[in-house]
Amino acid sequence: MFALGLRQVQQALDQKANQIQHEFILTSEQLEDIARKLLEATDEDRQKLREQQSFLRDRQHTLADEVNTWRGRARGVRSQPGGDALRKFLNELSELNDSLLTPSIQHALYLLDAPEEELAKLAEQDTPTAITTPAGRLIQRARMEFDLRGADAGARQRAAVEFANRPGIAQQDDVIAEIEAAIEDPDSLVRETAVLTVVQLHRFRSMRSADLDQAHASVQKLASLNHLIAIPALIEVLDNPRTGFVRSEDGTTEADNSRSRMVALLRLIEWHTSEAKLAVYKLQFDRDPNIVKTAKRALELFPEDWGGPLKATGPLPSLDDLQKTAL
Repeated sequence: MFALGLRQVQQALDQKANQIQHEFILTSEQLEDIARKLLEATDEDRQKLREQQSFLRDRQHTLADEVNTWRGRARGVRSQPGGDALRKFLNELSELNDSLLTPSIQHALYLLDAPEEELAKLAEQDTPTAITTPAGRLIQRARMEFDLRGADAGARQRAAVEFANRPGIAQQDDVIAEIEAAIEDPDSLVRETAVLTVVQLHRFRSMRSADLDQAHASVQKLASLNHLIAIPALIEVLDNPRTGFVRSEDGTTEADNSRSRMVALLRLIEWHTSEAKLAVYKLQFDRDPNIVKTAKRALELFPEDWGGPLKATGPLPSLDDLQKTAL
Protein backbone atom coordinates (compact mmCIF):
# COMPACT_ATOMS: atom_id res chain seq x y z
CA MET A 1 0.00 0.00 0.00
CA PHE A 2 2.78 2.44 0.93
CA ALA A 3 4.66 1.50 -2.24
CA LEU A 4 1.62 2.60 -4.24
CA GLY A 5 1.65 5.94 -2.39
CA LEU A 6 5.30 6.49 -3.30
CA ARG A 7 4.59 5.53 -6.90
CA GLN A 8 1.89 8.22 -7.04
CA VAL A 9 4.38 10.80 -5.77
CA GLN A 10 6.91 9.70 -8.35
CA GLN A 11 4.31 9.90 -11.12
CA ALA A 12 3.34 13.42 -10.02
CA LEU A 13 7.00 14.49 -10.11
CA ASP A 14 7.45 12.93 -13.55
CA GLN A 15 4.34 14.71 -14.76
CA LYS A 16 5.72 18.01 -13.46
CA ALA A 17 8.95 17.36 -15.36
CA ASN A 18 6.94 16.49 -18.50
CA GLN A 19 5.05 19.78 -18.29
CA ILE A 20 8.29 21.74 -18.13
CA GLN A 21 9.79 19.64 -20.91
CA HIS A 22 6.79 20.51 -23.09
CA GLU A 23 7.49 24.20 -22.44
CA PHE A 24 11.14 23.55 -23.35
CA ILE A 25 10.03 22.07 -26.69
CA LEU A 26 7.79 25.06 -27.42
CA THR A 27 10.69 27.40 -26.64
CA SER A 28 12.92 25.44 -29.02
CA GLU A 29 10.31 25.77 -31.76
CA GLN A 30 10.16 29.54 -31.15
CA LEU A 31 13.94 29.72 -31.49
CA GLU A 32 13.80 27.83 -34.77
CA ASP A 33 11.14 30.23 -36.03
CA ILE A 34 13.27 33.25 -35.09
CA ALA A 35 16.29 31.71 -36.84
CA ARG A 36 14.25 31.43 -40.05
CA LYS A 37 13.01 35.02 -39.73
CA LEU A 38 16.53 36.33 -39.24
CA LEU A 39 17.49 35.16 -42.72
CA GLU A 40 15.11 37.65 -44.34
CA ALA A 41 14.81 40.35 -41.67
CA THR A 42 15.74 44.01 -42.11
CA ASP A 43 18.43 45.54 -39.90
CA GLU A 44 15.81 47.08 -37.61
CA ASP A 45 13.86 43.86 -37.24
CA ARG A 46 17.02 41.82 -36.88
CA GLN A 47 17.96 43.62 -33.66
CA LYS A 48 14.56 42.89 -32.10
CA LEU A 49 14.74 39.27 -33.22
CA ARG A 50 18.19 38.84 -31.70
CA GLU A 51 16.92 40.21 -28.39
CA GLN A 52 14.06 37.71 -28.45
CA GLN A 53 16.51 34.99 -29.40
CA SER A 54 18.79 35.81 -26.46
CA PHE A 55 15.85 35.82 -24.04
CA LEU A 56 14.55 32.48 -25.33
CA ARG A 57 17.98 30.87 -25.14
CA ASP A 58 18.28 31.90 -21.50
CA ARG A 59 14.78 30.58 -20.91
CA GLN A 60 15.69 27.33 -22.63
CA HIS A 61 18.69 26.80 -20.32
CA THR A 62 16.54 27.55 -17.27
CA LEU A 63 13.88 25.08 -18.36
CA ALA A 64 16.50 22.39 -19.03
CA ASP A 65 17.81 22.83 -15.50
CA GLU A 66 14.29 22.64 -14.09
CA VAL A 67 13.54 19.42 -16.00
CA ASN A 68 16.71 17.86 -14.59
CA THR A 69 15.78 19.02 -11.09
CA TRP A 70 12.31 17.47 -11.24
CA ARG A 71 13.64 14.25 -12.78
CA GLY A 72 16.15 14.07 -9.93
CA ARG A 73 13.38 14.54 -7.38
CA ALA A 74 11.39 11.75 -9.02
CA ARG A 75 14.39 9.42 -8.74
CA GLY A 76 14.89 10.52 -5.15
CA VAL A 77 11.51 9.13 -4.10
CA ARG A 78 12.90 5.59 -4.34
CA SER A 79 16.46 6.22 -3.21
CA GLN A 80 16.05 7.49 0.36
CA PRO A 81 18.07 5.41 2.87
CA GLY A 82 15.35 5.07 5.51
CA GLY A 83 12.02 6.19 6.90
CA ASP A 84 13.35 9.35 8.53
CA ALA A 85 15.16 10.43 5.38
CA LEU A 86 12.07 9.71 3.30
CA ARG A 87 9.85 11.70 5.65
CA LYS A 88 12.26 14.67 5.45
CA PHE A 89 12.38 14.37 1.66
CA LEU A 90 8.57 14.34 1.39
CA ASN A 91 8.23 17.28 3.76
CA GLU A 92 10.67 19.29 1.65
CA LEU A 93 8.61 18.50 -1.42
CA SER A 94 5.46 19.52 0.43
CA GLU A 95 6.98 22.93 1.18
CA LEU A 96 7.04 23.63 -2.57
CA ASN A 97 3.25 24.08 -2.33
CA ASP A 98 2.71 22.75 -5.84
CA SER A 99 -0.95 21.91 -6.51
CA LEU A 100 0.04 18.98 -8.73
CA LEU A 101 2.22 17.38 -6.05
CA THR A 102 0.59 18.20 -2.71
CA PRO A 103 -2.26 15.62 -2.71
CA SER A 104 0.03 12.66 -3.48
CA ILE A 105 2.68 13.86 -0.99
CA GLN A 106 0.14 14.26 1.82
CA HIS A 107 -1.24 10.81 1.04
CA ALA A 108 2.26 9.27 1.14
CA LEU A 109 3.04 10.99 4.47
CA TYR A 110 -0.23 9.69 5.89
CA LEU A 111 0.61 6.15 4.77
CA LEU A 112 4.13 6.46 6.19
CA ASP A 113 2.77 7.02 9.70
CA ALA A 114 -0.44 4.98 9.54
CA PRO A 115 -0.69 1.89 11.79
CA GLU A 116 -0.62 -1.57 10.25
CA GLU A 117 -4.35 -2.11 10.88
CA GLU A 118 -5.25 1.04 9.00
CA LEU A 119 -2.98 0.13 6.10
CA ALA A 120 -4.60 -3.30 5.87
CA LYS A 121 -8.07 -1.73 5.68
CA LEU A 122 -6.98 0.71 3.00
CA ALA A 123 -5.35 -2.03 0.98
CA GLU A 124 -8.56 -4.05 1.10
CA GLN A 125 -10.62 -1.05 -0.03
CA ASP A 126 -8.25 0.03 -2.80
CA THR A 127 -7.47 -3.33 -4.36
CA PRO A 128 -7.99 -2.64 -8.06
CA THR A 129 -10.15 -4.76 -10.27
CA ALA A 130 -8.02 -7.22 -12.17
CA ILE A 131 -7.18 -6.00 -15.66
CA THR A 132 -8.07 -8.75 -18.09
CA THR A 133 -7.84 -7.18 -21.56
CA PRO A 134 -4.58 -7.00 -23.55
CA ALA A 135 -5.09 -3.27 -24.16
CA GLY A 136 -5.76 -2.66 -20.47
CA ARG A 137 -2.56 -4.42 -19.50
CA LEU A 138 -0.52 -2.33 -21.95
CA ILE A 139 -2.06 0.89 -20.64
CA GLN A 140 -1.38 -0.23 -17.07
CA ARG A 141 2.24 -0.92 -17.98
CA ALA A 142 2.52 2.58 -19.43
CA ARG A 143 1.15 3.93 -16.17
CA MET A 144 3.31 1.89 -13.80
CA GLU A 145 6.41 0.27 -15.31
CA PHE A 146 9.73 2.06 -14.96
CA ASP A 147 11.02 1.27 -18.46
CA LEU A 148 7.94 2.76 -20.14
CA ARG A 149 8.02 5.87 -17.96
CA GLY A 150 11.61 6.87 -18.63
CA ALA A 151 13.01 9.51 -20.96
CA ASP A 152 13.72 6.90 -23.65
CA ALA A 153 10.79 7.05 -26.09
CA GLY A 154 12.28 4.03 -27.81
CA ALA A 155 11.04 1.77 -25.01
CA ARG A 156 7.46 2.90 -25.64
CA GLN A 157 7.93 2.49 -29.39
CA ARG A 158 9.19 -1.07 -28.92
CA ALA A 159 6.25 -1.89 -26.65
CA ALA A 160 3.86 -0.55 -29.29
CA VAL A 161 5.43 -2.59 -32.10
CA GLU A 162 5.52 -5.72 -29.96
CA PHE A 163 1.86 -5.29 -29.01
CA ALA A 164 0.67 -4.66 -32.59
CA ASN A 165 2.58 -7.70 -33.90
CA ARG A 166 0.94 -10.13 -31.50
CA PRO A 167 -0.98 -12.72 -33.56
CA GLY A 168 -4.52 -11.54 -34.29
CA ILE A 169 -4.41 -8.47 -32.06
CA ALA A 170 -4.76 -5.96 -34.92
CA GLN A 171 -7.98 -7.64 -36.04
CA GLN A 172 -9.75 -7.07 -32.73
CA ASP A 173 -11.88 -3.93 -32.96
CA ASP A 174 -12.49 -3.79 -29.21
CA VAL A 175 -8.74 -3.81 -28.52
CA ILE A 176 -8.13 -0.97 -30.97
CA ALA A 177 -11.02 1.04 -29.51
CA GLU A 178 -9.62 0.64 -25.99
CA ILE A 179 -6.16 1.79 -27.06
CA GLU A 180 -7.62 4.72 -29.01
CA ALA A 181 -9.55 5.83 -25.92
CA ALA A 182 -6.25 6.09 -24.02
CA ILE A 183 -5.09 8.84 -26.40
CA GLU A 184 -7.10 11.20 -24.19
CA ASP A 185 -5.59 9.91 -20.94
CA PRO A 186 -4.42 12.67 -18.54
CA ASP A 187 -1.02 10.93 -18.16
CA SER A 188 1.27 12.18 -20.96
CA LEU A 189 3.29 8.95 -21.14
CA VAL A 190 0.15 6.85 -21.36
CA ARG A 191 -1.03 9.12 -24.18
CA GLU A 192 2.29 8.73 -25.99
CA THR A 193 2.22 4.94 -25.64
CA ALA A 194 -1.38 4.88 -26.87
CA VAL A 195 -0.63 7.00 -29.95
CA LEU A 196 2.41 4.89 -30.85
CA THR A 197 0.33 1.72 -30.50
CA VAL A 198 -2.62 3.09 -32.47
CA VAL A 199 -0.25 3.97 -35.33
CA GLN A 200 1.22 0.46 -35.32
CA LEU A 201 -2.19 -1.24 -35.19
CA HIS A 202 -3.60 0.78 -38.08
CA ARG A 203 -0.35 0.46 -40.00
CA PHE A 204 -0.70 -3.31 -39.68
CA ARG A 205 -4.27 -3.21 -40.97
CA SER A 206 -3.59 -0.75 -43.78
CA MET A 207 -0.69 -2.83 -45.10
CA ARG A 208 -1.79 -6.41 -44.46
CA SER A 209 -5.58 -6.60 -44.43
CA ALA A 210 -6.99 -8.19 -47.58
CA ASP A 211 -10.25 -6.38 -46.80
CA LEU A 212 -9.52 -3.04 -48.47
CA ASP A 213 -12.53 -1.38 -46.83
CA GLN A 214 -11.02 -2.18 -43.44
CA ALA A 215 -7.56 -1.12 -44.65
CA HIS A 216 -8.96 2.16 -45.97
CA ALA A 217 -10.62 2.92 -42.62
CA SER A 218 -7.22 2.45 -40.97
CA VAL A 219 -5.53 4.78 -43.45
CA GLN A 220 -8.20 7.38 -42.69
CA LYS A 221 -7.47 6.96 -38.99
CA LEU A 222 -3.74 7.44 -39.59
CA ALA A 223 -4.52 10.57 -41.59
CA SER A 224 -6.70 11.94 -38.80
CA LEU A 225 -3.97 11.68 -36.15
CA ASN A 226 -2.34 15.01 -35.41
CA HIS A 227 0.99 13.37 -34.58
CA LEU A 228 4.17 13.36 -36.64
CA ILE A 229 4.72 9.69 -35.84
CA ALA A 230 1.92 8.86 -38.30
CA ILE A 231 4.00 10.14 -41.23
CA PRO A 232 6.17 7.01 -41.78
CA ALA A 233 3.04 4.81 -41.77
CA LEU A 234 1.37 7.06 -44.36
CA ILE A 235 4.50 6.97 -46.52
CA GLU A 236 4.51 3.18 -46.32
CA VAL A 237 0.91 3.08 -47.56
CA LEU A 238 1.80 5.46 -50.39
CA ASP A 239 4.87 3.46 -51.42
CA ASN A 240 3.04 0.14 -51.63
CA PRO A 241 0.30 -0.25 -54.26
CA ARG A 242 -1.52 -3.53 -53.62
CA THR A 243 -4.73 -5.41 -54.33
CA GLY A 244 -7.39 -6.97 -52.16
CA PHE A 245 -11.17 -7.18 -52.06
CA VAL A 246 -14.05 -4.83 -51.36
CA ARG A 247 -17.62 -5.70 -50.52
CA SER A 248 -20.65 -4.68 -52.56
CA GLU A 249 -24.26 -5.75 -52.98
CA ASP A 250 -23.06 -8.32 -55.50
CA GLY A 251 -20.55 -9.85 -53.09
CA THR A 252 -16.81 -9.29 -53.00
CA THR A 253 -14.76 -7.99 -55.89
CA GLU A 254 -11.06 -7.48 -56.40
CA ALA A 255 -9.77 -3.91 -56.17
CA ASP A 256 -6.60 -1.93 -55.50
CA ASN A 257 -5.73 0.49 -52.72
CA SER A 258 -5.59 3.62 -54.88
CA ARG A 259 -8.16 5.52 -52.78
CA SER A 260 -6.15 4.81 -49.62
CA ARG A 261 -2.97 5.96 -51.32
CA MET A 262 -4.67 9.20 -52.34
CA VAL A 263 -5.75 9.84 -48.73
CA ALA A 264 -2.16 9.24 -47.60
CA LEU A 265 -0.80 11.52 -50.35
CA LEU A 266 -3.08 14.44 -49.48
CA ARG A 267 -2.33 14.11 -45.77
CA LEU A 268 1.42 14.09 -46.44
CA ILE A 269 1.04 17.29 -48.44
CA GLU A 270 -0.71 18.77 -45.41
CA TRP A 271 2.09 17.62 -43.10
CA HIS A 272 4.49 19.43 -45.44
CA THR A 273 7.69 18.01 -43.97
CA SER A 274 10.88 17.31 -45.90
CA GLU A 275 10.26 13.59 -45.46
CA ALA A 276 6.77 14.01 -46.93
CA LYS A 277 8.08 16.04 -49.87
CA LEU A 278 10.59 13.33 -50.77
CA ALA A 279 7.79 10.74 -50.77
CA VAL A 280 5.63 13.00 -52.97
CA TYR A 281 8.53 13.67 -55.35
CA LYS A 282 8.97 9.95 -56.01
CA LEU A 283 5.33 9.68 -57.09
CA GLN A 284 5.94 11.55 -60.34
CA PHE A 285 6.71 8.14 -61.80
CA ASP A 286 3.88 6.21 -60.13
CA ARG A 287 1.75 3.78 -62.14
CA ASP A 288 -1.47 5.48 -60.98
CA PRO A 289 -2.03 8.54 -63.24
CA ASN A 290 -4.21 10.30 -60.63
CA ILE A 291 -1.46 9.95 -58.04
CA VAL A 292 1.07 11.29 -60.56
CA LYS A 293 -1.08 14.34 -61.41
CA THR A 294 -1.77 15.14 -57.76
CA ALA A 295 1.90 14.81 -56.80
CA LYS A 296 3.07 17.01 -59.66
CA ARG A 297 0.46 19.63 -58.87
CA ALA A 298 1.52 19.69 -55.22
CA LEU A 299 5.17 20.19 -56.18
CA GLU A 300 4.17 23.00 -58.55
CA LEU A 301 2.16 24.76 -55.83
CA PHE A 302 4.81 24.24 -53.15
CA PRO A 303 8.22 24.27 -54.89
CA GLU A 304 10.07 25.59 -51.84
CA ASP A 305 11.40 23.46 -48.98
CA TRP A 306 8.64 21.91 -46.90
CA GLY A 307 9.26 23.05 -43.35
CA GLY A 308 6.27 21.78 -41.41
CA PRO A 309 2.48 21.51 -41.34
CA LEU A 310 0.38 23.91 -43.36
CA LYS A 311 -1.40 25.95 -40.72
CA ALA A 312 -3.34 28.77 -42.29
CA THR A 313 -5.79 26.73 -44.33
CA GLY A 314 -7.72 24.92 -41.58
CA PRO A 315 -9.04 21.66 -43.04
CA LEU A 316 -7.01 22.47 -46.17
CA PRO A 317 -9.80 22.75 -48.77
CA SER A 318 -7.14 23.92 -51.22
CA LEU A 319 -5.85 20.35 -51.28
CA ASP A 320 -9.32 19.10 -52.13
CA ASP A 321 -9.21 21.53 -55.03
CA LEU A 322 -5.76 20.19 -55.80
CA GLN A 323 -7.12 16.67 -56.10
CA LYS A 324 -10.00 17.82 -58.32
CA THR A 325 -7.56 19.68 -60.56
CA ALA A 326 -5.44 16.55 -60.91
CA LEU A 327 -8.31 14.20 -61.74
